[in-house]
Amino acid sequence: MAWRDTLVDLRDELADVRARRIQRAEANAAELRQVHQEMVELSATLGIVELLTEMNDTLLEGRGELETIVSWEQENEDDDIGPDSGAGLGEDDAVEDDEDAITTLLSWEEDGDRDIAVEVFLDEEGIALHVNGVEIRTETDALEQALVEAFRDELEL
Repeated sequence: MAWRDTLVDLRDELADVRARRIQRAEANAAELRQVHQEMVELSATLGIVELLTEMNDTLLEGRGELETIVSWEQENEDDDIGPDSGAGLGEDDAVEDDEDAITTLLSWEEDGDRDIAVEVFLDEEGIALHVNGVEIRTETDALEQALVEAFRDELEL
């Protein structure tokens, strides 16, 4: 009977550990949802889409394409595919780390493919902002200046 008693005790202990893990996972998920909301709000507050749309209309006469990619929405879509569907990445495809990011791209063709990428993402220090890979302050004036510089760099002006 000692064996059975040991298993029952272990089962009870395991139930407690599982319950704590579930609580911790739920708390982490809630915190991550809050950070994602802050990222969406920052993106909207800075007017990233509006600034890139204005650049497209003014500088490119509307020829550019604007795209916004929200990484955690992409992950949810990928989760729906399922591991046995055969869809997704192959073994040799490079996979970047699981970075939470909102990436807004303005791309166009002008003597080759050109693009400007604005990323609001989460790093070790919190929410950060990059324009074409260069970190900038999370302020509208800094973003405007960085977009002008990125456009000049893209066209080698």
